[in-house]
Amino acid sequence: MKASIALKDYPGGDRIKTLSSIEVAGKVVFVRVDFNVPQDKMGKITDDTRIKAALPTLEYLRGRGAKVICASHLGRPKHGKDPVFSLEPIASRLGELLSCDVIFADDCVGDAVVREARELRTGQIMVLENLRFHEGEEKNSSEFVAKLSKLCDIYVNDAFGTCHRAHASTAGLPALAKEKAAGFLLEKEIQALGKLVHNPDRPLISILGGSKVSDKAQVIEALMIKSSKILIGGAMAYTFLRAMKMDTGDSRVEGDLISLASKIMDRAKAANCEIVLPVDHICGKNFNEPGTPVVTEDAHIPKGMMGFDIGLKTQKLFIEKLKGAKSIFWNGPLGVFEKDDFSKGTFAIAQAIADSNAIHKICGGGDSVAAINKAGLEAGFTHISTGGGASLEMIQGESMPGIDALKYNPGK
Repeated sequence: MKASIALKDYPGGDRIKTLSSIEVAGKVVFVRVDFNVPQDKMGKITDDTRIKAALPTLEYLRGRGAKVICASHLGRPKHGKDPVFSLEPIASRLGELLSCDVIFADDCVGDAVVREARELRTGQIMVLENLRFHEGEEKNSSEFVAKLSKLCDIYVNDAFGTCHRAHASTAGLPALAKEKAAGFLLEKEIQALGKLVHNPDRPLISILGGSKVSDKAQVIEALMIKSSKILIGGAMAYTFLRAMKMDTGDSRVEGDLISLASKIMDRAKAANCEIVLPVDHICGKNFNEPGTPVVTEDAHIPKGMMGFDIGLKTQKLFIEKLKGAKSIFWNGPLGVFEKDDFSKGTFAIAQAIADSNAIHKICGGGDSVAAINKAGLEAGFTHISTGGGASLEMIQGESMPGIDALKYNPGK
């Protein structure tokens, strides 16, 4: 098998075929996509980014004479079929984006679906109903995998956001497939994040935000080995500040993780990685009714106030620390950017990254991506990951079942 040069920075990537290396004409191709998109209470799609991200792969397959089946999960249905979690609206939106008719199957397995798959014509696309309407999907049951395998000749994974889960459609099915490959979106994700993990252009500077140290502790541990600096903002910064004996007012602090935060800072120092924390804050009284924003003079937050954003001094400090970076990785907003009064810090850093001369500027995580989209800075990043949890697990060096299942001769 010809080595996959695009995936050379991922362990075993030379044993993964890329989409352009397989012949698809006349074949039924099962594409695991990530159409888990947000919808409002009326079922209207509020962000179709993930659907659009799959278009290059789907258009390529259609253009080369494949018969395409799209399979995805949506939400977390608990008791079988639930119209709230139906993929029918997503199928309609896909048809609009592709300017073609898209067939919708009211199930994802069964004789009727197999029959519809066999009747597909060249260039046609069919979207299956939510995979998670069957408990066999998340359990990766051999019976459910066998039913899915009846649908196709070739398997393609283009759903990076699901690759950290060993589910039937991500791990079980490709393990059975005689012909399998990574779609264009997955290839791009592996290429960008694989290089960051295994062979980053240095110096690498990482920026981490979000609400909990518990969510990012392992990520920080993994990044401190590779990064010259880690800039920490968002609510998670307050636990670190408390570990430094700073006053944090009524800000969210994970009291049971203060000791861990202290140990992380000690280990970062030993790894010659600088941890940079906020030196001032923009505060409010409480989340629901923050009142008039209050700017602190220094890193201390007064009693009765909660930190909701990094202050101007911290913005300038972080921007200064980013200078000279060749690689930048950002995960997690630096404040409550959904509220205008507390969005300036996140947007300022997003702008600084976009303006940076770094070779690689990578963002992972739904909230960070939402902030970039809101600021209109997508073009300023070299890669915006579609997988929040998946991107973090890859950064940590965790096994990615959905990617590993694409390898040929995985035991060699």
